[in-house]
Amino acid sequence: MHVPDGFLDAPTSLGTGVVAAVGVAVALRGARKELDDRTAPMAGLVATFVFAGQMMNFPVGAGTSGHLLGGALAAVLVGPWTAVLCISVVLLVQALFMADGGITALGTNVTLMALVGVAVGWLVFVGARAVLPKRLSSIAPAAAIGALVSVPAAAVVFTLLFAVGGTAPIAFGTVLAAMLTWHLAIGVGEAVITGLVVASVTAVRPDLVYGARPVLERRELEIRAGRPVGTPNPEAGA
Repeated sequence: MHVPDGFLDAPTSLGTGVVAAVGVAVALRGARKELDDRTAPMAGLVATFVFAGQMMNFPVGAGTSGHLLGGALAAVLVGPWTAVLCISVVLLVQALFMADGGITALGTNVTLMALVGVAVGWLVFVGARAVLPKRLSSIAPAAAIGALVSVPAAAVVFTLLFAVGGTAPIAFGTVLAAMLTWHLAIGVGEAVITGLVVASVTAVRPDLVYGARPVLERRELEIRAGRPVGTPNPEAGA
């Protein structure tokens, strides 16, 4: 998913740079509400894990490989605004010190992976969490669904950007078909990794999982109301 220098023309790269800068600035303000004594240390661990995950490629066929994007995973663990900052820092370090993604394409990569990836992953996770049973065991599957959708969503946005400012004479339909085919496969791998990581953290320290807070708060309310944890709530129809 890392876009190299010269893949998009200068106006398009400049435009995505502006979008990325605005998105990160908004995330800086939003992260103030998410960061506390639990999420602050977790944010560093998430950034480190995503950095390591993006360095490990897995084959998806025909010599093509993919890697963890990490948007949905980071959003579920530390919150969407903080996740944008984590992924952006990872992309900046990779571009500056590892030549993974171009400097002029940094805005494009931040837009695709830190903004689109996180936003789609988080929104799909929230929707899945609302539909699934209201218990901790539902957090990991919801996170996996968010991860599965976020990868092809970022691929579609890239295809749209390429249609606007791509420097290679390739038809829009050809690029879209190729991107969706491979990134659906990559999305499956992303979903498996995200689900396993979130399930592991939730099993040990659910209080560290930002996306699990509504479920934990519901548990606390049930306890205060005098019902044992796990007792069906008649009002909720459980």
